[in-house]
Amino acid sequence: MSKECSFCKSVESVDNRLLAGEDIYICENCVVSAYKIFFGEEGEQEVKADLDLKLFTPKELKAVLDNYVIGQDEAKKVFSVAVYNHYKRILKQNTVDDDTEIQKSNVLFVGPTGSGKTLMAQTLAKYLDVPIAITDATSLTEAGYVGEDVENILTRLLQVADNDIEKAERGIIFIDELDKIARAGENRSITRDVSGEGVQQALLKIIEGSQVNISPKGGRKHPNQEFTQMDTTNILFICGGAFAGLDDIINKRLGSNVLGFGQEKRGKDEKADLLSFVEPDDLVHFGLIPELIGRLHAITTLSPISEEAMVQILTEPKNSIVKQYKKLFAIDKVALSFEENALKAIAALAITRQTGARGLRTIMEDIMLDIMYELPELAGYEILITEDVVKNKAKPLYVKPKQDKKSA
Repeated sequence: MSKECSFCKSVESVDNRLLAGEDIYICENCVVSAYKIFFGEEGEQEVKADLDLKLFTPKELKAVLDNYVIGQDEAKKVFSVAVYNHYKRILKQNTVDDDTEIQKSNVLFVGPTGSGKTLMAQTLAKYLDVPIAITDATSLTEAGYVGEDVENILTRLLQVADNDIEKAERGIIFIDELDKIARAGENRSITRDVSGEGVQQALLKIIEGSQVNISPKGGRKHPNQEFTQMDTTNILFICGGAFAGLDDIINKRLGSNVLGFGQEKRGKDEKADLLSFVEPDDLVHFGLIPELIGRLHAITTLSPISEEAMVQILTEPKNSIVKQYKKLFAIDKVALSFEENALKAIAALAITRQTGARGLRTIMEDIMLDIMYELPELAGYEILITEDVVKNKAKPLYVKPKQDKKSA
């Protein structure tokens, strides 16, 4: 005898499962209907989101960032609050009974290359278990021009979410090098700007929140193509850029007396101090259109990384480069250690190249190449990287087991 719902008398099926109690059954449709009666029409969507997306406090989010990103405390705080408010808006907006609609707060990072902008976005996306798509603004063009359509960012997010549209619609999109698509000056160009203002205009629609038809496979749109509709209302957009020259715009607005008299040339720290005074109007002067700036509500600046912080980045985070290399060596039963001066020399080299923390990996790969080539034959040894290895490509110290080890 087939089972039936005690409320609506429908028979159990694949599309309408039954939940059993003591001599009573309730079907899936009746459960949904009951939830709507008690909690309103939006209840079904909200409870579904709650099942696979947990809300973390700003302090919890910043603590996660502290494990992976050295310094940049103010930026981490701003970002943590923005992310918390964004997902609180998605999950909890309907818990307060009024008709006020909370708008989402997208984020703009202003800071030099390699200062941690992308790493912060990737870290929280992984921790929250939401998909993230990262793109370079310079690769984007207006529809109809050679290049990548702005809508392809959404396609990439959908692909990262394993084509789960609901998961993608709560994901994160990071657009780097936004400063590279600023128009030249505040005056609008007479001709069409393929890589600048036109792309900014195209970004407005998806950043603000709208229904966008995208191609699940990417590429250019064409007639007779199948489209997937994606709602960007709950997607968090994070934009970043170095904005070289923005400090001069801020200095002009504030006046030359802000950082003292008679200073013909500012140092890196003073430039970072100026960037902390950035206002939306400064970004308009730089070349971003006001409509786009108006959709990037949380603006925060990141400082250039000092040599001391660079050494910390090399050694302290959970996935630091030094820890990764030590594990690679340990797999081959080789111990690896670094002199303090060697780490400082690596940090100084990265600062000289102006590549930020991103350049540390390249420098390390160059230093370790010859050692890694011989690594499988060095089981049982300890290898010590000295300052001479970094600066002059000298051979490292190979310490045999059960011998007195040389220390820095």
